[in-house]
Parts: sequence; structure tokens; C-alpha cells
Amino acid sequence: MEDSINENDIKHYLKAHPDFFESHAHLLTELFLPSPHGKGTISLAERQQIAQRDKIRVLESRFTELILTAEENETTANKVHELTLGLLFAKDVASLHAHLVEFLASHFQLPGSCLRLWVNESHGADGIFIEAEESLRNWAKDLSQPYCGTLPTMDIAGWFSETPASLAVIPMRYQEVTFGLLAIPSEHRSRFYAGMGTLFLNRIGELVSASLARYIL
Repeated sequence: MEDSINENDIKHYLKAHPDFFESHAHLLTELFLPSPHGKGTISLAERQQIAQRDKIRVLESRFTELILTAEENETTANKVHELTLGLLFAKDVASLHAHLVEFLASHFQLPGSCLRLWVNESHGADGIFIEAEESLRNWAKDLSQPYCGTLPTMDIAGWFSETPASLAVIPMRYQEVTFGLLAIPSEHRSRFYAGMGTLFLNRIGELVSASLARYIL
């Protein structure tokens, strides 16, 4: 009695004899399998063609995503470059603040941003420099990354004409010295939220902080 052949025997045989279908090419059109798209049966050759087309479509989709991501990254890089140039060319804190507010409004549709810095010996209160409460100073000092969400403390409620639906608050910090905050409000609750990525906000904070350091530290 002959030994029975199981699926593993067939798989091992075909792997060991890759030229099998070259010698029996007619089987490619005579063997029928269920269509992967649920439309009856198709030949083995057609099944392979469909599988290859599906793989190509997946690769094309991924390639398109990579292109779009690269274009978005280039756009963001250009915006950061423009922001950096404006910060470097600013002749004082007021002009730096004006450039920053205009940049966020025109490039990210975020009007109403405000920079608030703590009063020091060389700068008195003038709108940008404020006599910050100790609670606000401590809160800012404890921020390890930008805050995103709803209004975090009433200490900054008066900075806006209307309570923002959401906002980002970025500490102004240089060499571990925290000297103010940049608040970016939004009328959309979903614009800034807890747990969102803050890489770009961090970069803005670092750029603005470093630019301000030459004036106030």
C-alpha cells in the first residue's frame, strides 16, 4: 500500500523542484482557485497576476505617502527657516514679538498669540514684560514640554480677549532659566490637546527662547 501524500510533502517537493511548473506549464491554466476578491474561481496564473497587482498597488500607495510626507516636511522646513530669519533680524523684543505673532497667524492660522516675559532689572512692564505671580512662574518652570489643552490656569486668562477653545503654552527657557511663556490660542478644541506630538512646538520654543536670550539674559 502506497504512503499517503500530505500538504507538507507537496510544499517540500515544489520547493525542492522550482522548475516543476516550467515542465508542466499547462497546469497554470488548468488549476483553478477561489478568487481573492470573491468572484468565482480563477486559474493559478491569474491568481498570481492578481497577487502581483495587489502588491504593486500597496507599494504605489506607500510611495505616494512617502512623497506627500517629504513635501510636508519641506514645507515645514521652509516655514521654520522663515521664522528663524525673522527672529535673527529682529532689532528688539517688540519687533521679535511682532514677527512671531504675524508668522503664527499667516502660516498656521493661529491669530492672537502672545509672548509674556517676566519683568527684570532692564525691562519694566510694557505689555510683553509682566509682573508674573509666583504661582505662574512656578508653573512655567515645571513645564518639561509645551502644555496643550484647555486654559490651564486663570493666571493667563487675561491675556486673551476671549477664552480660547484650546491652546498651546510654551515655556521660554534658556540654559535652564525660565523667563516667560509663549501662548498660542485656537478657536478649535481639537487643535491643541493633551497627548499630542509637540516636536514642532518644542522647536519654536527653542528658537524663540534663544533669540530672546540676547536681549534679556
